[in-house]
Amino acid sequence: MSYKMSTENFDLLVKELSKSYKIYAPKRFLKAGRYSDTDIIKYDRINTAQEIEHKEKSDYAAKEVLSPITETVLYFTDGDYKESRIVDERPLLVFVRACDIHSLKRYDDIYLKNGGFEDSYYKRMRERTKFILMECPTNGWDTCFCTSMGTNETSEYAFGVKISEENVLIENKDEEFNKYFTGNEEVTFKVTPVTENNRVVRIPDIRDKETQLAIKSLEMWKEFDKRCLMCGSCTVSCSTCTCFTTYDLNYSKDTNAGERRRINASCHVNGYTDMAGDHSFRKTGGERMRFKVMHKIHDYKKRFGKENMCVGCGRCDDKCPVFISFSTTVNKLADEVDKMNGGVK
Repeated sequence: MSYKMSTENFDLLVKELSKSYKIYAPKRFLKAGRYSDTDIIKYDRINTAQEIEHKEKSDYAAKEVLSPITETVLYFTDGDYKESRIVDERPLLVFVRACDIHSLKRYDDIYLKNGGFEDSYYKRMRERTKFILMECPTNGWDTCFCTSMGTNETSEYAFGVKISEENVLIENKDEEFNKYFTGNEEVTFKVTPVTENNRVVRIPDIRDKETQLAIKSLEMWKEFDKRCLMCGSCTVSCSTCTCFTTYDLNYSKDTNAGERRRINASCHVNGYTDMAGDHSFRKTGGERMRFKVMHKIHDYKKRFGKENMCVGCGRCDDKCPVFISFSTTVNKLADEVDKMNGGVK
């Protein structure tokens, strides 16, 4: 069933849902951005509809709800330890875009048994989460290329919303929420997916191991030795970057008690590939850019035999302080691979 309600009633709906669910959505933080007098939009807990930033794309992805940037995984004291636990066990509702739902399916492949490993910390969050799909603008935003990646639409959501200044249209797919919409005007509505982006990306046709190896020595990667700051802004904001490192925090110097935390890490940050004996792989910006690009548009798909890892959200382009474009780089790589394939696209 589909419904139309006023913005006031939608706010009442969010408040009512908050009694049974922990609700997360893109939220604007005033003057907390990278530059002076700029805002930042990231996922956070909300209690009212007014807190939802629905007009703009969030700077950071929905993955932070299920896999926080920093997370305590266990507590230790002397020779004993215990895993961290969830204090508030209410289920989660998360307002997302279609590409965000696809990005968490990539997380499922890596963190659940699809990849031969099951991460209990991610699993306990994922099992408690349902999605509320927010309709995107007609063509998405200027850096989006979700249609090129096949992530522009999805059916995996509890209910979908189209929020405007006048009212909110709701497409309910989950009977669990029927009781919350009783009494509202029934209408014909279905969330409309983006069908065309302003930005189009062409995935390289990497046909064999020889082509894959030849890509490593392409001159195009040397451009990033000069440009890339290796700051990690692109990978922190990426919807599908899943890497992390761990460290132990001791509460005092006198006792062997503390906690183990894991924190987002990435191939673009110094120290990520450091090894014993002072060895380090992919030291230059070009090497790191090549690794990231290949992982997003080739390696992941080769391993799991499904979609590419990149979901076309464009957040990496949005966040790069030196305006390196991932989508432009992929298109340039596609041109280079065409030459290797004898000019055949």
